[in-house]
Amino acid sequence: MNRLNIDSFKKYFEDKEFIEATAIADFYNSFEKPIKLATIHWRIHSLVQKGVLQRVGRGKFRLGEPKAYIPEISLKLKSIYKKIHEEFPFTELCVWHTSIFNEFMRHQAGKFCYLIEVEKASAEAVFYFLKEEKITVFLNPNQEILDKYIPENKNICIIQALVSEAPTQKIGEICTISVEKMLVDIFCNKTLFATQQGAEMRTIFNEALGKYTVNQSKMLRYADRRKKKEGFSNYLKTISKYRQ
Repeated sequence: MNRLNIDSFKKYFEDKEFIEATAIADFYNSFEKPIKLATIHWRIHSLVQKGVLQRVGRGKFRLGEPKAYIPEISLKLKSIYKKIHEEFPFTELCVWHTSIFNEFMRHQAGKFCYLIEVEKASAEAVFYFLKEEKITVFLNPNQEILDKYIPENKNICIIQALVSEAPTQKIGEICTISVEKMLVDIFCNKTLFATQQGAEMRTIFNEALGKYTVNQSKMLRYADRRKKKEGFSNYLKTISKYRQ
């Protein structure tokens, strides 16, 4: 504990939005030189375990305890997930409801839908399966369909292809969205998330980055999978929580 110098560490980095691993090494080397790299890694691990640091990317940290984002999983969402998972047990699946955005938005959205993301090869089969289950469902709807049907029916399901290696998370038995996936999806899909664009998207980013631990490396890898890495990275630099 004494070797971690936690009080001095917090004071030294209190004005830093982000802390690089190299800066942590410099801090300890400033009064205990020389220190082996393995020792620095152990101290960083200890600081994370004790809630002094939260990891927000590869070799990148912030002061404070990690704050995990856990979206609400309704009984309806659980039911949809269970139906699909039982019929297609080997299909990658992620389900969520767009009402989760309201936690982060200045102007509360009034149009919601269930999003069902599955492997591209299974999307059409899942679409017809849900139709047989008497569920109102659309497969990759365009803007005209979204404008026509979402305002009238808050229980519709929209099926999309799940991008491989998307940063999902498990809540109980349900595979759902992570905060990293949510932010990248808003940026990449301007048709489906038209309500969350412009100033509202900036508000969502700032709120999410301020309230929860967000892994930048995960976001950039996922944005790369969606072929939007450069644009997303540039946008991220304009957000106050990520300004250096």
